[in-house]
Amino acid sequence: MDKKLHIIGGGMAGSEAAWQAVNLGVPVVLHEMRPKVKTFAHHTENLAEMVCSNSFRSDDHEGNAVGLLHWEMRQAGSLIMEMADANSVPAGSALAVDRDHFSQGVSQRLAAHPLVTIKREEITELPPPEQGSVVIATGPLTSEALGKAVLKATGETSLAFFDAIAPIVYADSIDLTKAWFQSRYDKGETEEERTAYLNCPMDRTQYEAFIDALSAAEKTIFHEGETDTPYFEGCLPIEVMAERGRETLRFGPMKPVGLTNPHQPEIKAYAVVQLRRDNALGTLFNIVGFQTKMKYGAQVDVFKQIPGLENAEFARLGGIHRNTFINSPRLLDNQMRLKTQPHIRFAGQITGVEGYVESAAMGLLAGRMAARQILGDDLPPPNPETAMGALVHHITGGADAKTFQPMNVNFGLFPPIDDVRGGRRGRKDRYKAYSDRAKAAWLDWLTR
Repeated sequence: MDKKLHIIGGGMAGSEAAWQAVNLGVPVVLHEMRPKVKTFAHHTENLAEMVCSNSFRSDDHEGNAVGLLHWEMRQAGSLIMEMADANSVPAGSALAVDRDHFSQGVSQRLAAHPLVTIKREEITELPPPEQGSVVIATGPLTSEALGKAVLKATGETSLAFFDAIAPIVYADSIDLTKAWFQSRYDKGETEEERTAYLNCPMDRTQYEAFIDALSAAEKTIFHEGETDTPYFEGCLPIEVMAERGRETLRFGPMKPVGLTNPHQPEIKAYAVVQLRRDNALGTLFNIVGFQTKMKYGAQVDVFKQIPGLENAEFARLGGIHRNTFINSPRLLDNQMRLKTQPHIRFAGQITGVEGYVESAAMGLLAGRMAARQILGDDLPPPNPETAMGALVHHITGGADAKTFQPMNVNFGLFPPIDDVRGGRRGRKDRYKAYSDRAKAAWLDWLTR
């Protein structure tokens, strides 16, 4: 049996799994199909390329579950978090990165490691047991051939939902006589962080016209067999949100709270479109929450109705794609192994977690567990009191298999704490208690 760990997929999860394994002394063969087999969403052959947002979301490790996940990953020597920190761009209280420098950094570190072999090839079949331990981390854009092999092995009839990406605008094409720099509620420790977002205000008339334009715009037509595929609720196309009610966007990505327009400080905006810096140079900004399935021409027409974006030039327009995931509660054991073929582990978005950080976290666990098994020692999953443990517990048994859908990490996945105040008013103290408990449990798990 091969004593190397074979990892299929060089995205967030696969890259992190490889890093964790080699740092335990286990050689890794990392199989990545790009550039030989391309996807519509990827633009480079870099490992850990970010194709949707450039944000790792909140970095608050005391009051936010994803921020706590950041903390846990850092404690475990995460390559993904190391490169995110090294290539961060101002984003208020969030962690956002220059996506090109980030993926280049991950690629260079893995390519330079003596225990890592990177093979640029498509894997079309599930590897047999004699190949040894395998981690499948092919993510939302799993190739059609491998997807069919997974379906055959698992007996599942459907593995997909629709996910969407937001457009990116060239900064120098934004009209700063209408837009202004400000993070909501001036969040951030530095002036750069407090001005990390560009804000485009709308009055009521402009907002209503924008909603009408969204509704009338030509949309992507789904192919046969895709019409029953659901959307992921955490990344809905903006026009789908608008369809749920004309005020939905004003209470979602376009909420005007915590912002003051310096051009017209006496006038409260009815709605605000926010753009977040997408690279270190500050030359690119993505439109926050504006994932879309509108056709390209329609996107340009509709988004140029936004005050400040009348002359916008787009580095990338939005799009929609099928996301692939397995029914993990039914198929995986608590070590993320396929119950019917335990030499195979799954990690990342294909397991039904949603988000860059969550995907990388599952790669971290899979890589450590697989490496320890190769070394002759089974590593138990982390305590569900940790962010990592709560997430893996959810996907491997905590969720109902009949209604399983992709999930971001959140404090609702954590075991409750009895002696803290409930309800909205007690939320701050409760989240701090969750975080304190999690940190102690995580540090304990790392010593095993």
